[in-house]
Amino acid sequence: MASNAGPGWADPAATHVRRRFLTLTAAATALAFTHTSPRARAEERRLGRLTENPFTLGVASGDPLPDAVVLWTRLAPRPFEPGGGLPPSAVVPVSWEIADDERFARVRGSGVASARAEQDYSVHVDVRGLEPGRTYWYRFRAGSWLSPAGRTRTSPAPDSPVSRARLALITCQQYDDGYYTALAHVAREELDAVFFLGDYIYENAIDTYGGARRLPAGSRLPDVFHHETVTLTDYRLRYSLGKTDPDLQAAHAAHPWYVTWDDHEVENNYAADVSQNRDPTGEFLLRRAAAYRAFWENMPLRAPWSPAGPEMRLYRRFQHGRLAQFDILDTRQYRSDQAYGDGWQYPGPESDDPARSLIGPAQESWLLDGFRTSTALWNVIPQQVAFCRRALNPGRSRLSMDAWDGYPASRGRILGGARAAGITNLVVLSGDSHSHLAMDIKKDFDDPRSPTLGVEVLTTSVSSDEDGVEKPADEESLLRVNPHMRYYAKRRGYVILTLTPSHARADYRTLPYVTRPGAPASTACSLVSEAGRPGFVPA
Repeated sequence: MASNAGPGWADPAATHVRRRFLTLTAAATALAFTHTSPRARAEERRLGRLTENPFTLGVASGDPLPDAVVLWTRLAPRPFEPGGGLPPSAVVPVSWEIADDERFARVRGSGVASARAEQDYSVHVDVRGLEPGRTYWYRFRAGSWLSPAGRTRTSPAPDSPVSRARLALITCQQYDDGYYTALAHVAREELDAVFFLGDYIYENAIDTYGGARRLPAGSRLPDVFHHETVTLTDYRLRYSLGKTDPDLQAAHAAHPWYVTWDDHEVENNYAADVSQNRDPTGEFLLRRAAAYRAFWENMPLRAPWSPAGPEMRLYRRFQHGRLAQFDILDTRQYRSDQAYGDGWQYPGPESDDPARSLIGPAQESWLLDGFRTSTALWNVIPQQVAFCRRALNPGRSRLSMDAWDGYPASRGRILGGARAAGITNLVVLSGDSHSHLAMDIKKDFDDPRSPTLGVEVLTTSVSSDEDGVEKPADEESLLRVNPHMRYYAKRRGYVILTLTPSHARADYRTLPYVTRPGAPASTACSLVSEAGRPGFVPA
């Protein structure tokens, strides 16, 4: 297994990349993506009367704390036009209120935020002074227009003995691969929160008919979506397209979300400042800056997490009473480039190099420090790519260089740090693979008798890869080659993760189709891992 280098370990290649970025692109990105200056803001004109509904993209909430939650909306009367059909330089006052009840008879707080053109008329309100473990309702008003109401929930007090946390895991919602029906079912679930594990949008060109959605007559998409996303306007419009989906709006309005990204929010399989197509570094970082800016504008995130050019810290930590600690990771922005040219390759000296990291030295140190200070029963790591070994055949097998299999030293440091900190209830949450997978995390994946250190819950896609199949052709062989795998399926869907003082339970929900709307959802598999005895068994 990999070296367990301590928190002082640094990646010389990463340091070189950062210096090169500062030399080549700092000035360009500063000019392209700075906020409007105070003088320019003074010259902004206040928008006059809104004649069309500006709340076409719905509302959302996220990153709940015991006393706070972020409320989000974005004004876009004409969502498929740049700026949502609003002027390129203006400000719109947006009123907000949050209440104890859905009729807004007992308003807990209210205020006015400014939706500005420079942030694509998005609004992020960090509401403070709330009570822990409480459900609230919220809404916005712009001019004479009232938004739909959303429901949110604060997290429990840090020292409270929580009896249950119920969470939905979702990922990979490619618009032109199918409908977001899974999210309609998520909206109806009884949940404390939703974890979105990456690929909120995809960067590919989308045809007039919405790809596999085969939009009905009268619902054609404009030409603006017929090319890959590159510019800030491209990324903003791609979020607009996804957010017009009623099922996505319903899931956002029903629950608070914790979000992170994977690759397609920028470009497939990018690694730090290295693009898939090896574009010039400065050129790609300008693209990354645009993508990061659009991501923040469209997510329920606090202002301190907003990007500075092509950099945006997204890894962060949350507590759910004494029951759970959530360490949300970013496995894209800081990673070493994929070994052996990416894809599924035989591992070797390049992939095994102990200097390589999937999350970068600073984030690794932050995560290991969090293990050492954790007092939670369950330590949960929401992140993007498959954590456990996924061999394709017995003996020496090709492995995914884009997942943790391509970074075994980095995985070894994480597991070594968890063991050193006495973490006995480790749960890793993953996406990316468009499959349902349940896996036991082994100390040594080459030895099935090796101690089990935790469990991985990998959720399938919302829509990516279209309908999928009921029984994958490689199901039997994959489960046989990987005895730590407990479940494998390739339908679309989501996972409900329930944490209690006695166990973690994963309910794998699947849908029979997504290329047409209205699919039912059913539970295909339920597994539990007992507290203090890691490893999945049938529920």
